[in-house]
Amino acid sequence: MKVSELSEFRIIELLSRIIAAEGADKTDKELPLLGIGDDATAWYRSNSIELATTDMLIEGVHFRPETTTWHELGWKALAVNLSDIAAMGGIPQYALVTLSFPADTEFMSLEELYRGMAQAARKFNTAIIGGDTNRSPLLSINIALIGISSHKEGGLLTRAAALPGDLIAVTGYLGLSSAGLKMLQNNLSFDEETTNLLRKAHNQPEPRVKEGQLLLQHEVRAAIDISDGLIQDLSHICQASNVGAQIMMDRIPIHPLMQSAFGSDSMSLALSGGEDYELLFTAPPDIMIPLKKSISCPITIIGEIISDKPGQVDLINADGKIINWNNKNGWDHFATGNKANDE
Repeated sequence: MKVSELSEFRIIELLSRIIAAEGADKTDKELPLLGIGDDATAWYRSNSIELATTDMLIEGVHFRPETTTWHELGWKALAVNLSDIAAMGGIPQYALVTLSFPADTEFMSLEELYRGMAQAARKFNTAIIGGDTNRSPLLSINIALIGISSHKEGGLLTRAAALPGDLIAVTGYLGLSSAGLKMLQNNLSFDEETTNLLRKAHNQPEPRVKEGQLLLQHEVRAAIDISDGLIQDLSHICQASNVGAQIMMDRIPIHPLMQSAFGSDSMSLALSGGEDYELLFTAPPDIMIPLKKSISCPITIIGEIISDKPGQVDLINADGKIINWNNKNGWDHFATGNKANDE
């Protein structure tokens, strides 16, 4: 069987079974607090919980030189890892950078790459402490990021903590990154404000690090960052928590400028586009309502966790009817027909 016949998440599941069967998921001490399957792994260390995540950007798969600058690429490479730590409610601390590139790469380009990365590190109080460099046919950047829990008692946000009756909410607006990608790839022309908004959303996303910590402080326990699309990522929470979900489509937060630029395509971009790096989380109503008042970025309640239909996400229209959505799936690296950079 070829990997193209499996989904990305099925591949991860099968490889995880090998690790567990060989006992490589534990040491002579203890099992990790969280292993493979969440936004970051976690383990106890003295009086704290430590977190670790890693993410890779590959030329022709995650970015193209004609649609991103080296500076933007450096920022984004660190930002996508910071978003994983944010999704756990953690505090990012140290980053290791592995970089491979062709021998004829201009050093000035690498300088710009690292300036972008350094600016993101400085903004989110993260130290770049080492890594590795290699020669390769294409540019690729892999970052490993270490953090700790921000909770005084060592709590975490995880995918497996959603409960029936929880409200579902998201930070910010959805679909901006995929709209930005569409704009860049198709050379679409918009006014300056719209162009800058969409380009920044795709090439320089703002990880919700502070917001993730505030969620944890307000006793939210279930969260994920939106990297593969709202529907796809919510289904991850539902599968991990063994619950179902209902989303009210008329509540999906779509930026007015994106709505104006993309019209009827905006809903598809918001539901399945991916790479927004906003936080998707669930909490009981008595936690969610006060929480909205304490976080400065927009928080939108979009639905509810239900006890039946485990793993399933239903879309409800304005008339209260479940609708069939032709593009529920988000990004999957190994799905047949996915083209490079169709994130």
